[in-house]
Order: sequence, then structure tokens, then C-alpha cells
Amino acid sequence: MRIGIIGLRMGLHLGEWCRRLGMDVAAACDRDPTALAAAADALPAAALTTDWRDLLGQGLDGVVLANDFDAHAPLAVEFLARGVHVLSESAACTSAQEAKDLVEAAEQSSATYSFAENYVLHPHVRLLHETIRAGHLGRVSLIEADYLHAMAPETVAALIGDPGHWRGRIAPTAYCTHTLSPVLALTEAWPVEVTAFHADDADPRAAVVMAVRLSTGALAITRHGFLQGEPDSHWSWVSVRGTRALAESVRAGGDRAWSVRVRREPWASPDAAVHDAELVPPRLLVGGAEIERKAEGTVRLLQGFRATVEDGAAPLVPVRPAVAASLVGVAGAESLAAGSRPVAVPDFSGQG
Repeated sequence: MRIGIIGLRMGLHLGEWCRRLGMDVAAACDRDPTALAAAADALPAAALTTDWRDLLGQGLDGVVLANDFDAHAPLAVEFLARGVHVLSESAACTSAQEAKDLVEAAEQSSATYSFAENYVLHPHVRLLHETIRAGHLGRVSLIEADYLHAMAPETVAALIGDPGHWRGRIAPTAYCTHTLSPVLALTEAWPVEVTAFHADDADPRAAVVMAVRLSTGALAITRHGFLQGEPDSHWSWVSVRGTRALAESVRAGGDRAWSVRVRREPWASPDAAVHDAELVPPRLLVGGAEIERKAEGTVRLLQGFRATVEDGAAPLVPVRPAVAASLVGVAGAESLAAGSRPVAVPDFSGQG
């Protein structure tokens, strides 16, 4: 399987894992000569270029889009039109029109679109998924998800205050896919409406909280951005309250942060007793070796992409859930601009 990588910061990390998992990284692209120089050492077999269009004629089986956060959809459309499988990272689209173009391109292509959403595949989220599917929680009523970074104020200001960096130009709601994608996967729901709030009016770009009404009737509360109290489970914490029990990733340091606590009250237990247990996810092995917890989601993601390209397996996160999660951030920005009023999320479920 011959793949190309576009964007060599996160893309270089993904490319190195692709090589470890047996894929041939045949081409790589970045506009920054320094990033290209680093790739020359890490990806010695790759043809390097500063123009992503050069990869269109490389005879690739797939391409990993890890370029600027808000610049993925147009590239994905071009590669899909040429029958190249796409794995697109972070945000699928930045507008309803981009979402429409991307869905049409993916559904008309001989190739597939996969969203590079590794947070759906992290150990604690997978364990929550199993707990919900087993029926232990009942109907999901409220789900919460955090994607938070704890950084010094001057570091945050330099990052989101730089207009030359994509973090400096996106809306504070935009980077919501690491919360919304797990929410949608766990609930098997679609976003209907979002109300967004600045976490702190004195520092409005640093962090946001969004209340998202889901198609099942449940409510999702998501927090993302820069707040103190960074979760050890790769910046992610998830809590699910059902009609019969609670399950949530453990708020603890180290490896326990990947575990899941399940609490059932006496009225919902056959023996009329409180049941409060901590579940530990099994380790992922590759070639007999344990994978570091925070890398498990990325490894499963790339294994899934390879299975999609080589074996015809369904994408782990296909195009419609990808644009749905991304459009929550778009509608959330509109909500913020309108004083935190509720805003409808465009329906790309294909069910309406």
C-alpha cells in the first residue's frame, strides 16, 4: 500500500507509524523547508515536494491529509476525484458548502473517505462504547466530553494570538472534533442544535463550552481549548449518564486515566446494592509488543485505514459523521457571534 502525507508536523508522526505498520510512505509534502528536511531523515523512501498537487500523479493508493486544520476539504475532493483513498485529520470541513462538496465527492468516488479521528478509538472511549452496547447504562441522557490543554497563559497567547498559525485564525469552537466525534460514536446520534459559550469572558478565545442537542433527545456538553486540569488520557475525558447507571473515564493520573468507572445505584441493581467498579481496558499489541496507551487510538486508526484500502472494510469514521462533528464547530461559532443563542446544525445524516 503506497501512501502520501501532506503536512509534516502531525503528518510526520502519522507517517512514521504508517511505516511501522508496514505501509510504504512513497511521497510527502510540506511548504516549510525545515519540515521537509526533517521528513527526509524520517521517511527516506518518500519523494518530497512543497506542492501537494505533485502527489496527484504519484499513483498512490491513499493519502493522509495533515495540513493546516482548516484546509482539508478541497484537497480531499481532488484526491477522491482521482480514486485515491483519503484519511483526513482534525476537521473535515469549515462550512456547509464544503461539507456538501466533500460528501458528494466521497459518495461518487471509487475510493473512500476516512476521518482521522483517533479519539473515537482511544482505550477509555472504546471501553465506554462496550459498556453502552452491553446495555448497562440504559438510554443515554447526558454525555460530557473534554479536550483540554493546560498551558501557561503566555504560551496560549502566543499560540492562538498568532494570525500566521491556523490556531490564530480559527474560531474557538472549531477544534471540537475530538469531543464531538466520540459523542456521536457513543450515542449513535446526530447533532441537531448547538449553543456555545466562552468559558471566560475575560479571555474569550481560550476555551469554550458547547451544549449540543442530539437527535436521540440526549444532551451533550463539550469543553475544549485551554483550561487548567488537563486529563492524563491524552487530553480527553468522557462521562456518560444513562437512565440506569453512570460510566466515565477515571479522573486520575497516569494509566488509571484510561480506565472507566461504572456506578449503578441500588434501585437499578438486582441485589439492591450500590455497584461501583473500575474497568481497565486491555492493552493493544502490535507484533507482540504493547503499544503506549496514548498511541493506541492512532495505531487502530491507521490499521483501519489500511483495512479500508486493501480489504474493502468500511471506514472507521466515514464522511457523514465527519462533517457532522466538524459542522458543530461552525454552528458554534455562529452561536458565539450571536450572543450564545441556539443555532441549528446542518443535517448531513442522509436520513432527512
